[in-house]
Amino acid sequence: MTSPNAGLAAALDAVAPVFLKARRVVLTTHVNPDGDGIGSEVALASWLRDRGAAVTVINTSPLPVVYRFLDPGGSILRFDAARDASAIASADTIAVLDTNHPDRLRTMRDAVAASRAVKVCIDHHLDPAPFADFFVIDDDATSTGELIYRLLLRLHGSALSPDVATGLYCAIMTDTGSFRYPRVDPETHEIAGHLIECGADPVRIFSEVYERWTPGRLRLLGKVLSGLTTEAEGRIAQVAVTRGMLAETGTTEEDTDNFTTYPMSLQGVEIGILFLEAEQGVKISVRSRGDIPANEICRAFGGNGHKNAAGARVENITLGELRPNVIATARRYLPNHRRT
Repeated sequence: MTSPNAGLAAALDAVAPVFLKARRVVLTTHVNPDGDGIGSEVALASWLRDRGAAVTVINTSPLPVVYRFLDPGGSILRFDAARDASAIASADTIAVLDTNHPDRLRTMRDAVAASRAVKVCIDHHLDPAPFADFFVIDDDATSTGELIYRLLLRLHGSALSPDVATGLYCAIMTDTGSFRYPRVDPETHEIAGHLIECGADPVRIFSEVYERWTPGRLRLLGKVLSGLTTEAEGRIAQVAVTRGMLAETGTTEEDTDNFTTYPMSLQGVEIGILFLEAEQGVKISVRSRGDIPANEICRAFGGNGHKNAAGARVENITLGELRPNVIATARRYLPNHRRT
């Protein structure tokens, strides 16, 4: 088993033969998948199929509407144990993308764990769990899509198909906040430029992801922003999405994607928090600036993530109970915090 902390180049070299030999492959990503997880799946699946491999993409959650353009044929499946258990059991390779903890596979976790397939984890988050045979982990990468890009260059050279390029561009674009997050550097733009040369259409991809809002989602955003409040002399901003708001606007958790952008857009805000009422608890999403560790804030509530973007799901608690604890924790990570 390769170490989760192995150097990136060594990890890529170690895992490359696995994909060259793979014939029956299952790809999956975390619950409530985002553009990075879906785009990475689509790109890797396309490359493997072009090599003649039989690939099944199965996720525990349904494909979000905004990413259906990446899967026009509807080949990405939502996990059904009766239908999909045999494919997972008979796979020779299973790749878990954009998450490094099997718990985030939710309903698929046990089937994946029981499979005798070679298991590969490709991810850019901190603190991986030792569940796979091979790890490609780099928390300095902008996205899992960037890691898939580097892997495919090793496997195939610089010529990527338009479908591969489109999936990877979507993955990198969404996980960099449209190329504006701190990890973006000149090489990130060089990668994006190469993907465009290979056939990715940046105008269409941006439009599909960010310009296809429903009226309900727009109304939901209005309700959420009307409740925005600030703490710590304007250094923390928070918003909340309640079950009532979702019901009233006919929306779902999926429609809250990127709502964390808005608290962070306030001048002077260093920590932005989104609270989302789930059926059996509360989801928190934290964004931060500079050296403020969003992942440490979320780790206090059983979550994790990146330094400036992280999240957690807390079960069996109400929004009213959780919110003051999260705010108090966030305050402690503000530079020059004054205890009151």
